[in-house]
This record gives sequence, structure tokens and C-alpha cells, in this order.
Amino acid sequence: MKKRVLIIGWDCAAPELVFEAFKDDMPNTQRLMEEGIYGELESTIPPITVPAWMCMMTSRDPGELGIYGFRNRKDYSYDALTIANAHAVKVPTLWDFLGQAEKKSIVLGVPLTYPAKPFPGWMVTSFLTPDRNSHWTFPRRLSREIAQVASDYMIDIPNFRTDQRAELEQQLLKMTTERFKLARHLLQAKDWDLFTMVEMGSDRLHHAFWRFWDKTHRKYEPDSPFSETMRNYYHTLDAELGEMLAGVDEDTTVIIASDHGAKRMDGGICVNEWLQKHGYLRLKTEPQGITRWTPDTVDWKKTKAWGEGGYYGRIFINVKGREPHGIVNAEDYEDVRNELKAQLEAIVDKAGNNINTRVFKPEEIYRECRNIAPDLIVYFGDLFWRSVGSVGYNSIYTYENDTGPDDCNHAEMGIFILKSASHSAVGATSRSRHIVKSIYDIAPTVLNEFGIDIPPEMQGQPI
Repeated sequence: MKKRVLIIGWDCAAPELVFEAFKDDMPNTQRLMEEGIYGELESTIPPITVPAWMCMMTSRDPGELGIYGFRNRKDYSYDALTIANAHAVKVPTLWDFLGQAEKKSIVLGVPLTYPAKPFPGWMVTSFLTPDRNSHWTFPRRLSREIAQVASDYMIDIPNFRTDQRAELEQQLLKMTTERFKLARHLLQAKDWDLFTMVEMGSDRLHHAFWRFWDKTHRKYEPDSPFSETMRNYYHTLDAELGEMLAGVDEDTTVIIASDHGAKRMDGGICVNEWLQKHGYLRLKTEPQGITRWTPDTVDWKKTKAWGEGGYYGRIFINVKGREPHGIVNAEDYEDVRNELKAQLEAIVDKAGNNINTRVFKPEEIYRECRNIAPDLIVYFGDLFWRSVGSVGYNSIYTYENDTGPDDCNHAEMGIFILKSASHSAVGATSRSRHIVKSIYDIAPTVLNEFGIDIPPEMQGQPI
């Protein structure tokens, strides 16, 4: 029989939902768990869609990829941030390795694949694709096929940070059903060895609807019309999985995986407000009301550091001879960084309780640091708080997100479920969410299934 591997990615899918809260609503998922092994999948640092999925598909860390988030510094100027795309990925992916072994892949919706590059197979790029007029499929003619089989195919939901939640709920279901409709068509119509896809709907769902499910959330609404939205969506996801499984034989290895998990968001730490308060950042004038932070508002000759907002914080130090108006001497760099780390980790909430902020130095967590890494990576409140870059709050705390409504942050633990056709499941002890594997283990697992040697550069081990 022909060896095949099917990977279905659910962005942001959380262990406590799939393995516990919604388990009874997900019979197809439950069956896979019983027939294979499953557990938690530790994400990248930081646990962010970009670069996490590409780290999974290459078994290389963000530093090795030189991709630290959606936006990355292009050079050491203050305003040159670029959005990462496929051109930034300089190392071979799983489908590149399979191509070298004369195997064909279908790649559907995997982040950091836009613009589509030629390879042995078929590709539909991900949510970072600008529109359907761009280079979003390989081969290009595939876009005509998509128009015929899934005419309402959505790359992403255009505005998922919205208060129009009833409309958003409908769009989510539509996007997911159309993606799987296309997936099933490709599954049947093409001759493939590896099929890998990512559904973004689960991520959009959590950010918009988490507070209607999580009783510990600050904004929990017990009798909301959206109290069953998350459960219903996971039920739909499971039904789509069932239809996918019906289209493959028993000799197909199946992997369900997520790039990270999810957790409630308690609020935001205004990183640039905090840096101002502690004397690291000086603005030219005090903002009148909440304002987006921009480099032209900063008095760089009196600024030691600045920060970027997002689900995690990034701190950059204004180093003499490196940044255009740097003031921190190279020999003082490490002292400033250690001082910042200690002070950030000491942040307390309004009641005076330490919120358990964690701060990482890139060179201590990555095997190498390509391109321009942040000087510090910050998990405010162990990711129960996000980083807010705007200024003018007159407080380091905010409970409104500066990029639109958002109920949850990312968590370090995602999920994996593996039913291998070539390796029988280990005993029942392996069927536990308390098994922890690494996001870097997925690519070596797939190569191992095909009997392809695992390159020494890969970080992970076969599960």
C-alpha cells in the first residue's frame, strides 16, 4: 500500500477544550485519541501563529528561521518593520524534503507559505495572503479549480476583531466548511503522499468568543446567546474531521496538531508607558489621549529602550553604534538588559500581587539568532496579559485592547493526536493529555513515517 500522512492543523486548539470540555461533542476526535496517542504539544517561544507553524514544518526554532513574529525588524532603524512571508523562510520545509524523495504534497492554508513557491505538489496559501488576485496557489491554474469546487472559499475573515459577533459566528462556520470542502476535493482529486492543512477558524473563534465560555474570565456573561458558540464550532470541526477521515484508508498516518493553545486575557500591560515610568523611554511631548506609538514621537537622545505590542512583548534597546541615535554603550548593554529583565519580572497588578511575568533573552532560548532578534521577549503575567504598545493611558494597565475586541491570549501548550499506520499505539499510558511533546517533533515524525533520514539540523525527535 502507498504510504501517506495526513496532518490537520487547528490553529490555537487548546488541550482543555479538545481533551476535556468538548470531548463528548467530538466523537471522531475521541476515536482517533483511543486508536492512537495524544498529549500536549509545547509551542515555540513565543507561542505565535507566525512563526510557530513554520517551526513545526521545519523543526527549526524562530531564531534559526530569523522570524520572531508577524512583524520583524528589517534593519536597526526605528521604523523598518516588515511582515514575514514565504521569502523569509530560508530552510527546507517538510514538503521540500518529501519532494527530494520524489513524493508529492498538498499544502493548504499553512501560515508563511504566501507567496506560493514552485514545489512537487499543490499549494493554497494562508491567511496572510493579501487577496485572491495574488500569487496564492501553485500551480496558478489551481485557483480556477478552487473557484469551481469551493466558490465561497475564504482566505480569512476580513474583520474578526469586531463586536458584530453573530455575523462573525456565521462567517467562521462558512470559512471552515469551505476550507474543508476544498480539502476533501484535493484529497480525492490529487495523487499525494503528504497532505497538510491548517484551519484558522479555531484561532478566530477563541479571540472573539472565549469570555462566553470561560467562567474565570473577567467579562464572562453567563446567559449570553454565544455561550455555546465555542462548543458548536468544535463540534463542526470534528464533523469535518470525520469526513476527511472517511476519505483516507487505514494505511494513512493521521496527525491532528495545533501551534499553541489559548487562555483568558486578564488585560494589557502598556509596555511603552511602563518604560516611560521607569525612565527608559522619553517622548517629545505628553500625548493628549491614547495614541499609537510611533518612532517620531520619541526623544531618542534620552531613550534607552522601547517596546512593541502583541500577545507577547518585545523590548528593543537603543544601542550606541547600532541604532541611529543609540545612547546605551555596548559595554553597558548586558547590565541594562538584566536590569530591565528584573524590573519587568517584578510587575504587580493593582492589588500589589506579582503577575508572574517571564522574560527571555533570545540567545539563551534559540540555537542561533538570524536577522534582528528582539533584545528581550516578554510574557506579561505568564501570558494572561498581552503587551500594548500605544501610549497616553497614564497607567501601565489597560482592560481594552488597542487592536480591537479580544478575549484570549495564546498559551504555551497546544495539542497533538497521532494515529500511525506503521507503529501501533503504545499502551494506554500514552493516551493522556499529560504526555508532552514538542512542536519540533512533528516534522521528524513525518519523515520517520516515510523512512526518510531525519536531517541533523532538525531539533525534534519522532513521536
